[in-house]
Order: sequence, then C-alpha cells, then structure tokens
Amino acid sequence: MQSIRGDAVAKYEIPDDLYYTREDEWARVERNRVTIGITDYAQQQLGDIVFVELPEIGRAIDRGEPFGVVESVKAVADLFAPITGEVVEVNSALAETPDGINADCYGDGWLVVVQLSDAAELEQLLSPGDYAQHVKDRE
Repeated sequence: MQSIRGDAVAKYEIPDDLYYTREDEWARVERNRVTIGITDYAQQQLGDIVFVELPEIGRAIDRGEPFGVVESVKAVADLFAPITGEVVEVNSALAETPDGINADCYGDGWLVVVQLSDAAELEQLLSPGDYAQHVKDRE
C-alpha cells in the first residue's frame, strides 16, 4: 500500500491492487467486473459525506463521463466513470449511510460494480504510483 504525506496531518491510503483516475475514483478489477469507488484522498477532501446519488442497475456508463454525485458538508462532486460498461450492482446501503464512504472508502464504501465493456480501457487508468504522484502534485 502506498501512502503519502502532504502535510503534518494528512495521510492518504492508496492500495497497490487498484487502478485510479485523475478525478479520484478507484477501480478494482475482478475478471470482467469492475468495482468503483472514490479514493481516500477524495473522501478526505470532501469531508463528511451526507448524500450519494448512484445510477440504477442496467444503466450504461461511459469512461470519463459523470455517472453519479456525492455531496458532503463542503461540496457537491460528480462521480466519473473510470471505464465503460453496464452497472450490475449498486451499493444501496449508501442511501441510508452515505458516510460509509468516509469510514471505509476501499471496502464497504464502494459505489457500483460495472460489467467491463473494453478491457483495453484499463490501460488508460493510473497505477498506484502514478496516482500517488498525482495527489502529491496537487498538495
């Protein structure tokens, strides 16, 4: 697991087994299914998450396009699809407890699972090291 320290109090976890986007989403690939969430950096920047709007099962999403919204006490942010595919699962628990993203962004705070349309798109995502550098550059 990568970790970087942007200042004396901020520390962001960046698991080594995930892909990342410049918009701070992560992607966990399991065969042809991809679980998507937001990164530790994103959830810390947003603060306490109070609302999540996710797509319905069966919706097609396109890489780089918004597929949902996360709202915190600080801001409202679009969620951008790291890959193209069809939504096959939605974390419905987040409707009742959106702060689950803050508590466990890489575990129980996942957002959606997508059936991958084009595995070649994974090559466009950032490695853990590249994402760590991207976060560091913004600090």
